Amino acid sequence: MNESNLPAVQHQAANLNQLIDESAGRFADHAAIGMALENSLTYAEFHERIFLLAAGLRESGVKQGDRVALLGENSHNWCTAYMAVVRLGAVAVPILPDLPEADVHHILTEMECDCIFLTQRQIDKIYDIKKMLTTVVTLDDYVEDAGLLEVRTFSEYLAEAGNRFSQDLKKGLLEFPEVDSDDLASILYTSGTSGFSKAVMLSHSNLCANAFSTASVIVLAPGAVFLSVLPVAHTYEFTVGFLMPLIKGGRIAYAGKAPTPAVLQKLCAAERPHVMLVVPLVMEKIYKKRVLPTIEKNRMLSLLCRCGVGRRLIHRKIGKKLEQFFGGRLEVMGIGGAALNPEVESFLRDAGFPYLIGYGMTESAPLIAGGPKGDSSIRLGSTGRPVPRVKVRIVEPDSRTGIGEIQVQGPNVMQGYWNDPEATAATFTDDGWLKTGDLGFIDDRENLHVRGRSKSVIVLANGENVYPEVIEHKLNRYPLVVESLVTENRGMLEAWVYPDYEFIDEKTSGQSRQQRHIYITSQLEQIRTEVNEQLPSTSRLSRILERREPFIKTATHKIKRYLYTAETMPG
Repeated sequence: MNESNLPAVQHQAANLNQLIDESAGRFADHAAIGMALENSLTYAEFHERIFLLAAGLRESGVKQGDRVALLGENSHNWCTAYMAVVRLGAVAVPILPDLPEADVHHILTEMECDCIFLTQRQIDKIYDIKKMLTTVVTLDDYVEDAGLLEVRTFSEYLAEAGNRFSQDLKKGLLEFPEVDSDDLASILYTSGTSGFSKAVMLSHSNLCANAFSTASVIVLAPGAVFLSVLPVAHTYEFTVGFLMPLIKGGRIAYAGKAPTPAVLQKLCAAERPHVMLVVPLVMEKIYKKRVLPTIEKNRMLSLLCRCGVGRRLIHRKIGKKLEQFFGGRLEVMGIGGAALNPEVESFLRDAGFPYLIGYGMTESAPLIAGGPKGDSSIRLGSTGRPVPRVKVRIVEPDSRTGIGEIQVQGPNVMQGYWNDPEATAATFTDDGWLKTGDLGFIDDRENLHVRGRSKSVIVLANGENVYPEVIEHKLNRYPLVVESLVTENRGMLEAWVYPDYEFIDEKTSGQSRQQRHIYITSQLEQIRTEVNEQLPSTSRLSRILERREPFIKTATHKIKRYLYTAETMPG
């Protein structure tokens, strides 16, 4: 039987080690993982590297239950290190590369990590705590020649392990501890919008269950190319963009650079991906910078878009060009990590663009709902249905809207928060369901609709609940607006807007500073008037204020709302 004709999804592995063992056996000669525009490791080569690196780590003193940190940008070396750590029964601690030094220190200290894999861009963050680190390996082979820190390069470390253990590996003599499905595989720090990070404990079975559930939602053939642009240290990219491709026999290509439109266009033209995962911000930028100007600058297109049939026809044509932008053979683009602007989703649906909305959280490893791909009953604005083996319920739904707290149960749900039994107890119900802290409802087709964080809901003096995300989506559609935040101030709703200053420069070229200020103020007032016309009287904005720097955001580009209240915002 030809490998390419094998079923797309194998039976569920009990742990991550079994998952990669079985994939390496099934797809040995297939390309597995590497940097975009470069040759990839095959599954067999990737598997061999994992074993050798694990043997090297064991010789360095890493043992079952130890915690090993990974702090670096995406690469096949990062993934090799992760899988080597869990091969030993040790615990991987991925750290998001954009975290500040203080947060990195906190994580490494709390996790008691004395072994770390990192890159040159991150090395400054560990100088002040170097005494606690016994093994420092540079994933990008950076040589620290300033004498401030003793490091080993990844290539040297792997080569030494190969010299010592490759013969044992070939003879089948290289053995590692048995790993149980309920053993801890990873501890990840949340990058939440509602407060300080918590250390989420995910077992082998949590991650495997979610990866296989995700794999059953999308049908893809072995050899499908996954272009990875999001941080693999985040569960969204790790489970859906790393583990799931391994299950499918896909090839993972890491972008290696920030996914600007220019970078994406170059990479997609060369790699022609079948699958990509992006956060909404990527598609919203493309929509505002490429789609809307195409329509608004052409009077005929603008007229055609005023009727449903004409709009769908124009959107379909633009959608075909968008697919070509992404390489021309995209089968699915997963959009998750935050809410997608409804107007952008409406365009994608009209355009026939192959997208899927996903919803999840780190505590659920992470996917809760999404797809299935190709199902016409998925309603616009929903996140699709709960993925297989995951149960969702709505608690205390509002009698008018059906909106209540989303709670989740399934094999993907975390073991709890590290060393924090109180927070763990508060996050679970008495009957064992995970409280997501999100509000939503389930429609008559079993689609889950997410309305926002319960902590974000603004309750006005008249008792009316206002979901700020709904208003923000309306604000963010304007070319002048990069991002916005709606808050309550003394019983009134107001919005802070970070403008697109390139757009403003284009519109105010040659004008004085005062004229520029008048333009911005008048435009914000016009936006307020137009948006208020689309809102019920109880949800209207009293004013819109200009913010001169971007909001602080999570890894998936959600604004950290808890940092911005009426008390902390200027004005």
